[in-house]
Amino acid sequence: MAYWLLKTEPEEFSWNDQVARGAKGEPWTGVRNYIARGNLKKMKRGERAFFYHTGKQKQVVGIAEVIKEAYPDPTDDTGVFKAVTVKSVKPLPQPVTLAAIKAEPRLKDMALVKYSRLSVQPVQDNEWKIVCAMGGLKE
Repeated sequence: MAYWLLKTEPEEFSWNDQVARGAKGEPWTGVRNYIARGNLKKMKRGERAFFYHTGKQKQVVGIAEVIKEAYPDPTDDTGVFKAVTVKSVKPLPQPVTLAAIKAEPRLKDMALVKYSRLSVQPVQDNEWKIVCAMGGLKE
């Protein structure tokens, strides 16, 4: 099973908005980067993703699960880009900031550190475990 990180502006769509969608989840739309599109296409049902608030917060706030694999993004008139549907699983008891991730030597190669602008990123197994522990979860 692969792990992912999904970035969102909390003013546009926040963790609380995701939680409010319940079991039906929410389509993850609006991604317009080709590398991020490739990552969306790789996501499989049941895989988990960190839910990351960008902007002023810059922190992992929760864990989401893919409930529908890649399909044409309904917000893309060109038919080029993809979306997946995700649902909330659980919040992190303690959000993990980008500063804390950058300060952790074991995470120096994490995509979030190296490619900070990429909106849909892979997360390695060991990175997942470290960030979960930093956030107070035993995953």
